[in-house]
Amino acid sequence: MSTAQLLGYGEQDRLVIVNADDFGLCHAANESISRLLSAGYVQSSTIMLPCGWAREAAQWSARNPSLDVGIHFTFTSEWDTYKWGPVCRTAAVESLVTEEGYFPKDVKLFERQADPEQVKTELIAQVEMALKLGLRPTHADNHMGSLYGLETGRDFLAPVFEVCAAYGLPFRLPRNLLTETGQVAPPELAEIAKKRAEEAESLGVVVLDYLLGLPFAMQFNETYESYRAQFIQMLSGLRPGVSEIIIHPADPTDELNSFHTQAEKRGWDVRLLQDPEVLRTYEEQRLIRVGWRELQQLQSILQNGHD
Repeated sequence: MSTAQLLGYGEQDRLVIVNADDFGLCHAANESISRLLSAGYVQSSTIMLPCGWAREAAQWSARNPSLDVGIHFTFTSEWDTYKWGPVCRTAAVESLVTEEGYFPKDVKLFERQADPEQVKTELIAQVEMALKLGLRPTHADNHMGSLYGLETGRDFLAPVFEVCAAYGLPFRLPRNLLTETGQVAPPELAEIAKKRAEEAESLGVVVLDYLLGLPFAMQFNETYESYRAQFIQMLSGLRPGVSEIIIHPADPTDELNSFHTQAEKRGWDVRLLQDPEVLRTYEEQRLIRVGWRELQQLQSILQNGHD
């Protein structure tokens, strides 16, 4: 049974969550994402707790508790001039960092060196930091896919599921992988994804049916119009079930340009979500826009064993 059916929707209903990743990354991201959330152009967002502007994002979210904001579990620090590291200050986390004390720049290095117990310690620290800042998170996901084992096959999903079960957080994990454009994980991992989804659900953690996104970096000869066309094609091709689409909106300000190599495209994301052609596609395709809160409520029901 699909997650959409578990939520009480029909077998052919197509539900979509558009999630703005990287809330808290910087002030520009916070300004854009808070606007988009307030206006309903995105259904949810997730905060990078280790980043310098996480406190602003979390406190804004605490003042707007009806909006769906979760935790973007962060274990990598990819930019050269702007770095961050673990939020845990009370336990050993040395396997999670470089010699400088920051998270590794790339996922492969993190997968190779991280100790699962220290990963769990930091996962809990990031959730607890969010709670102390007043956030009541609706879900969790993962920055750069560092916890999925996509680079070396060494994943950290067992501690993720344990933490998400303990704190009542559904998690970004698709039970189905596709082969068409927009799939964010290699199709050869399809069986592993299905197995991992079953493991999550055995602990009462609700997951997605599908997970999609467009290329993060600017492509050769790409224009805003071609990017929009790709996004509309993705929306039109959604399967029955709950699909999440990952997007990274941020205003291309001087601040963003000071460290980010894809600032222009982040501005495209802001524009895309408000584009009349995109908004018309939701209606024409009869897509049902939902938030992670519905999945969290389902998780609470499943874990408590009543309806």
